[in-house]
Amino acid sequence: MSDHYYSKNPTVKSDPKDWLTVLRGKTLRFKTDAGVFSKGEVDFGSRLLAESFVAPEPEGAILDVGCGYGPIGLSIGASFPERNVHMVDVNERALALAAHNAKQNDIANVVIYPSDALSAVEAEGFAAILTNPPIRAGKETVFNFYAGAFAKLRVGGELWVVIQKKQGAPSTMDRLTELFGNVETVVKKKGYFILKAQKS
Repeated sequence: MSDHYYSKNPTVKSDPKDWLTVLRGKTLRFKTDAGVFSKGEVDFGSRLLAESFVAPEPEGAILDVGCGYGPIGLSIGASFPERNVHMVDVNERALALAAHNAKQNDIANVVIYPSDALSAVEAEGFAAILTNPPIRAGKETVFNFYAGAFAKLRVGGELWVVIQKKQGAPSTMDRLTELFGNVETVVKKKGYFILKAQKS
């Protein structure tokens, strides 16, 4: 099987890179590597999601699903130091990078651990869950994840998703409306949608 960024153990040869970027008004240093998603820069969708996110009113932790090397979760952890941010991914190389990046940016309010989607997330009652879903893993996988996210949110909690129109934004909007009874398009930019659904 060829390697995907959602493989558990990428076998592609390591080729680490270090670079700086600004996210949510903060300069962050990221170490990335071959075998992780968007290793050369923060991809447009993740950046748009991180920059658009507004923490919902209910107190509680925030969960970044499919965190990769950490741009979304770490930028949000830096913005909301009073909240715990859980960061999960199936890719062990990505998780090791996320942990390294948390340390080198002095972001201490994050918990980073392996999970295939939400399967290993034991905590419940999240105030917000964010994801740039692995569309290439298939619609069924992504839709199952939305249902799992609904179950893990507290009342008033929000699911934030970035998705491209051509990758199924309309069907995702339909699915979220079925699950949550609502969906809002927060931002639309360059074919990307930032969608937010609130658990009532």
